[in-house]
Amino acid sequence: MMKKFLYSFVLLFLTCPAVWAAPLENTSNTANVNSGNSQEQVTSVSKLSDVKPSDWAFAALQSLVERYGCIAGYPDSTYRGNRGLTRYEFAAGLNACLNRINELIATSTNELVNKEDLAVLQKLQTEFTTELTTLRGRVDVLEARTATLEAQQFSTTTKLNAQVITAISDTFGNGVGGNRDRSKFYFADRGRLNFESSFTGKDLLRVRLEFGNFFDSNGKSQIELATGTGMTRLNFDFDSSNTVTIPHIRYFFPVSDSVSFVVGPTGIGYTDITDTVTPATIADDGNGVPSLTAEYDPIFRRGGGGAAVNWNINKDLILTLGYLADNPNIPSEKNGLFNGGYNALAHLVYYGKQGAVGIAYSHGYAAPGGVNLTGVTGSILSISPFGNRIPTSNNIVSGQAYYRFSPNFQIHAWGGYIWANAENSNFSDISNGRGQTDSLFVRSGDNANLWYGAIGVSFPDVGGKGNLPGIVFAVPPHVSSSDVRKEGDNAYHIEAFYRWRLNDNISVTPGFWVIINPENNSKNDTQYVSVLRTTFDF
Repeated sequence: MMKKFLYSFVLLFLTCPAVWAAPLENTSNTANVNSGNSQEQVTSVSKLSDVKPSDWAFAALQSLVERYGCIAGYPDSTYRGNRGLTRYEFAAGLNACLNRINELIATSTNELVNKEDLAVLQKLQTEFTTELTTLRGRVDVLEARTATLEAQQFSTTTKLNAQVITAISDTFGNGVGGNRDRSKFYFADRGRLNFESSFTGKDLLRVRLEFGNFFDSNGKSQIELATGTGMTRLNFDFDSSNTVTIPHIRYFFPVSDSVSFVVGPTGIGYTDITDTVTPATIADDGNGVPSLTAEYDPIFRRGGGGAAVNWNINKDLILTLGYLADNPNIPSEKNGLFNGGYNALAHLVYYGKQGAVGIAYSHGYAAPGGVNLTGVTGSILSISPFGNRIPTSNNIVSGQAYYRFSPNFQIHAWGGYIWANAENSNFSDISNGRGQTDSLFVRSGDNANLWYGAIGVSFPDVGGKGNLPGIVFAVPPHVSSSDVRKEGDNAYHIEAFYRWRLNDNISVTPGFWVIINPENNSKNDTQYVSVLRTTFDF
């Protein structure tokens, strides 16, 4: 019996090595060698999909599998008999079969093994002493590491991922409405810790902790204070004094293969419920375009708390319907889900093989003190065309698209139009585009129209895997007509950046952009912004 066992064993090593035991590299996809996370032993050769009775080593394989229980297949039920083997893989198989022989000896009579068979086994052990010792040592190390991970793991249901951004930035040019350059060189940071939990394997609960120091103690962006316009802002310049807050709680859960929901009491934006239809390499605070204006369509810069449903009409077409209240978690007389500021979205996206196109409609109402039509992008007047004291309703339609011509070249664009209406009559402070405001009387029913657009090109992996150079040209939101005050000039945003991927966790991005006619006023000096962003992803 032992001779037949050894004959079958050697035949199997001549045909395929890696299936009876986990190789020392890539152990997750191989066989069973005293490992708690290996796949179960194959009990019948018929379970190996690529083994046929006509194979020359079929009988040997059948014997080892069905009589001796010495091997296991790959997780995909294949044997892969034509692949070569290393000495370590041979040692792994030998070790597994030696263990099996010991079991047979322990449970059988002395007649099972004779001196000749034992001599053959001893010779194999001597030949592969180094590899067997190394194998057993590695198994011991893996078992120790596994025990440590199990004892010290953060959570069985929760993962922690983090992103920390640091930026060195400066601006050039006389500030809006002034005759001197007020810019200064500064260094700041922003960090996000996301705790992500799943209870069913398909849902996802995210709770975010955030800190940063891009704002001053009064909650004003340092770069905006220096230039007098929000058109110069970075897309990650939020938070002050590195105070830790919980700005975002989001829960996603599917109810069927085609319908899913997103809910959250705070920090939920349109970007959390739908796709911006901009390449992910571009619309990323830490690894894409560094400026706020050029990151993605301003229609998606809406936030608060609420819910949304996503319906996969088919594999290429998705419809999103969402409703967000400004601050439903902060009780007040005119604040809540339905009696304060809100935004409602309908967004239809079609995905093709090399790109996507989307059409969005948003309706919103902003209470006094919370008017922000363009998500702090564009001029002060475009953000609140009737001033921040007048409640304002708005309707926005926009389109977005991107297309990948090749793995290393892609283009994206978006554009939109806004109808804004004053919902009350009163005097209000309205920006004049030169850094000051005028007190003007606004009548209920006054309206203003705005538009914006952008186009960009980027080149994934050019200059190295993970790198991303890109150029974006944008026209920030502009009040083209108004019953109160319109803007006669257009601002132009021209940006170039290069993300340099150092490794999977670190990237460095130098960026530079120019704003011509800031605040949509040709009397203002051109603004220049430079930034060196470093991003750590864990």
